[in-house]
Amino acid sequence: MSSPASAFVWTDRYKLGYERMDDTHRDFVEKVDALLGAGDTELAARLDAFIAHAEAHFDEEKEWMQSTGFPAADCHIDEHAAVMKSVLEVRELLSASPGTRAFDATRSLARALVDWFPGHATYLDSALSAWMCKRVYGGKPVVFHRD
Repeated sequence: MSSPASAFVWTDRYKLGYERMDDTHRDFVEKVDALLGAGDTELAARLDAFIAHAEAHFDEEKEWMQSTGFPAADCHIDEHAAVMKSVLEVRELLSASPGTRAFDATRSLARALVDWFPGHATYLDSALSAWMCKRVYGGKPVVFHRD
């Protein structure tokens, strides 16, 4: 049985100033929120949607880092790989033995992603955003946060 979870809602405080990244992050938040609110019968599909998003998201950032010589690329890529390892382990558990244990693990993963994202965005992605803005626009982004 599913239990309602706290919503994960996009907020301006997550904006970093590189629009392509901000759009991808908005989608990340929406996918995690959908996972948080999924009933037991929806969990696998919502997790699969998150996995497809995360793979594309992390691959896009990796390409940006590698093609531009981003100095902190290894650390950033390693963190993405660790997240994907956990996500895929939970997906394997959910596929192998759907039931209370797997449902709980999936919901725990979703809550962990909610906890992980703000710090990752603030420390690693903000540096990449500034780096990309410098290359694309010639300067660091100016970001206004309404909230």
